[in-house]
Amino acid sequence: MALLLTAACSGSVSVDAPTLAGTAAQVCRSLVRTLPDSVADQPRRKVDDHGGYAAAWGDPAIVLRCGVPTPKGFDAFATCQVANGVGWYIPESQIQGRPVDVLMTTVGRRVNVEVALPSQYFPPATAMVDLAAAVRRTVPQTRPCV
Repeated sequence: MALLLTAACSGSVSVDAPTLAGTAAQVCRSLVRTLPDSVADQPRRKVDDHGGYAAAWGDPAIVLRCGVPTPKGFDAFATCQVANGVGWYIPESQIQGRPVDVLMTTVGRRVNVEVALPSQYFPPATAMVDLAAAVRRTVPQTRPCV
C-alpha cells in the first residue's frame, strides 16, 4: 500500500493510478466525479493521480484507484463481500477480525475499482457502504458477486 501513495507538502495525495482510454476512462471519470465527499467519516482530499482516475479521503489516506487489473488471488473460488449491492474481493488474510490494512477490489463490474483502507478504518464495511451508491450508479455490473 505504501507504494500507491505519498502525501505531498501541499496536503494532496499522490496516487499511481492506471492510465486508461475508451470506455474504461469514461466509466472511471464518471465514478470519480460521483464519489462522496466523505468515506468512513473522513473528508475527501485533493489527489494528484498523474492522468489516471483516483480519489482519497482522510489521513492516513483511504485511496481509491479506478481501472486496476484483477487482484492477485482472485479466481472462480474466491469469496466476496457484498455491501449495498456492490461485491468486493478482500484477500482472506485481511478479513480475520483484527485491524489490518485492507486492499479491496470490486467484483463483477465493467472496470475494477480498488480501495486501499488503512487499518485505522478497520473493519471495511463502512467504506464499502459509503462507496456503494457511486459504484452502482457509474460502474456497470457484468456479473453478480457469488
